[in-house]
Amino acid sequence: MKLNKVILKFVSVSFSILVLLLVVVGLIELGAFCYDFGYRVFTETAVEEAPGTDIVVQVTEGMSEGDIGDMLEEEGLIRDSKLFFAQLKLSAYSGKLLPGTYTLNTSMTGKEMIAVMGTGAEESTEQ
Repeated sequence: MKLNKVILKFVSVSFSILVLLLVVVGLIELGAFCYDFGYRVFTETAVEEAPGTDIVVQVTEGMSEGDIGDMLEEEGLIRDSKLFFAQLKLSAYSGKLLPGTYTLNTSMTGKEMIAVMGTGAEESTEQ
């Protein structure tokens, strides 16, 4: 009877330690992911080196900022639409992207694309 209690206590303590370790590892992984994402918001590079490739995109009146990010990712202008969305929300152009046709380049960063679409410049000559 006493041996059963000792074994049960050992299993209970072992399980508690395992759960605690899983929580700690999960928090470390979450922290690393958040740090990486936050770092990339401010330091993301262009998809290609200059001169890059010009791509014409059409931003229509009813497109949301998320839709624009998805479109740019599909066109190969950015790597991550969620990262673009975060950059846009942290910029002065949040909610101010203008509809139009834009010539963007794969050597432009997301911030440069946001500035072009936020000022309404119909064509970009940046490379």
